[in-house]
Amino acid sequence: MKQWVTGQDGLDNLKLKEAEKPEPKDGEVLVKINAVSLNYRDTEVVMGLYGHHVSIGQDEEIVPGSDICGTVVSSKSADWKEGQRVMAIFNQTHLTGQVKAKDLASGLGLPLPGVLTEYRCFPAEGLVAAPDYMSDEEVSCLPIAAMTAWMAINGMRPFGQPVDNAKGSETVLIQGTGGVAICGLQIAHAAGLKTIVTSSSDAKLEKAKKLGADYTINYRSTPDWQNEVMRITNDNGADIIFENGGADTLLKSFDCIAFGGLINCIGYLSGKEAPVGDSLHTNVLALRRNVTLKGILNGPKDRLEEMVKFYEKHQIHPVIDRAFAFEEGKEALKYLYSGGHFGKVIVKLASS
Repeated sequence: MKQWVTGQDGLDNLKLKEAEKPEPKDGEVLVKINAVSLNYRDTEVVMGLYGHHVSIGQDEEIVPGSDICGTVVSSKSADWKEGQRVMAIFNQTHLTGQVKAKDLASGLGLPLPGVLTEYRCFPAEGLVAAPDYMSDEEVSCLPIAAMTAWMAINGMRPFGQPVDNAKGSETVLIQGTGGVAICGLQIAHAAGLKTIVTSSSDAKLEKAKKLGADYTINYRSTPDWQNEVMRITNDNGADIIFENGGADTLLKSFDCIAFGGLINCIGYLSGKEAPVGDSLHTNVLALRRNVTLKGILNGPKDRLEEMVKFYEKHQIHPVIDRAFAFEEGKEALKYLYSGGHFGKVIVKLASS
């Protein structure tokens, strides 16, 4: 079989290599990979930049990628049968509750070998049934991007009681139009939440409106976008914020969060280090509006299954910007890193 391999030394050095097709052990399932959804994390792994989780070791060479939809071709578990379509949870041991350090050691695409390969074995408990109404490419978007968005909106709510039919009772501010952001917009819109989306592209904001965004803000033409959020919300602020920017956006998020609101720290596209000369310490900023600042590291298997039920109820289809052939894996990762996408970037291997 073929698989992409990285020495964590740059996108240009990614290599397509031959490897021996694996055989499942007791309790494992061999899956033919049909589609891989790429995430920003994958580019960091390939570039050797994913070092902020100290519990994750850095292998010299590894198969990248974490998100799949595939078909079971051989099973040594009573839980799965040949021909079933499946997706894999990101941290293979994170089945319920709060993620732990031990779960990070089971992350696909670092530290465990990833999924940008034609076949891979998974432990039976690390798989979830794919929703029938979605294509392989759509299903591959669910375990990381959609799940991260789901936890940003529902992670602080009791399991089994996700928000639905909210009729604008909460406002969600979503930064950007990448994979997690667009999944968040679709979930929030389906749940009846009021949505505000930011982007530097008017064309992307127009696409967001078509997906149900109630308000849009171009942060290039409106650099003090936090003031616009306050105006839109009648000075109440956003109840939930998808904090995808990091260094250049967190302070502004604190300035437009509602009292008792939730800021989800998801990404850091503008950098990992705080700008020099911040006027107030994070403690003060959080106290000022009784804010909850929450880091989001994906979510457990049971909440992914919870999310799938919501998707099925509302017949949500993940937004795919572009699909690349397996042999174009390097080009796909470069395209993702360029930031020009709207929604998800896919590598297509086979059809179920």
